[in-house]
Amino acid sequence: MVGLMTSTAKIRLYVDHPLGAGQCVALDRDQAHYLFGVMRQGEGAAVLLFNGRDGEWLAHVTRAAKRAGELTCAHQTRPLQMPPDLWLLFAPIKKARTDFIVEKAAEMGAARICPVQTEFTNAERIRQDRLQAHAVEAAEQCGGTFVPQVDDLQRLDRVLDGWDQTRQLMFCDEALSGELSGLPDRAAAAGPWAILIGPEGGFSEAERARLRDLPFAHAVSLGPRILRADTAAVAAMTLWQMALGDWR
Repeated sequence: MVGLMTSTAKIRLYVDHPLGAGQCVALDRDQAHYLFGVMRQGEGAAVLLFNGRDGEWLAHVTRAAKRAGELTCAHQTRPLQMPPDLWLLFAPIKKARTDFIVEKAAEMGAARICPVQTEFTNAERIRQDRLQAHAVEAAEQCGGTFVPQVDDLQRLDRVLDGWDQTRQLMFCDEALSGELSGLPDRAAAAGPWAILIGPEGGFSEAERARLRDLPFAHAVSLGPRILRADTAAVAAMTLWQMALGDWR
């Protein structure tokens, strides 16, 4: 019966609200517009809800209006599924491609997304709230129950100054093009990790030298061709997930 009811819910919504059996969830104006204006749902419609803490819940619309609404939780359909303790650090690029990186990082299991400013980064600022919204949308669409935090832009040198050395760092170095990946084996790689993707112009020589001197850093090749930054982010997360993450 649960499977039958769950299959009728085609819409997933992220809500910043506690979820539990019988819990009423108020919709904000944007959510009400999407659910009732765009998706043409009405009272009694089934919706899957998640908040990044309480798993996924089947709920039904109990009040529908143009600018507001309410849903009531029926039962949990999936428990919270946490991603690996993996951060993605990347240098922002053009707007649409930065959006792509955030969306794919959320889909592929990043626990935190950290835009960083390197010496060759073109972007001097980002819209953190807009990127966080993209991470939410990606989680809604891919069936995730967790939404990664998207940080505001920070300088890479300052991030490294305050680094917790128990977190290992995989940085993708185009100077290693064509060499073996450089990742340690799973037995030697326990604990938290981060991936660092450089800007379109690559790391500066000073940045590359500093990264190579860090005891927790691992220089990694992404194959025989130099990849665009957004392609490199997907390739790097795939490599890490296959070797050390939760894909195996």
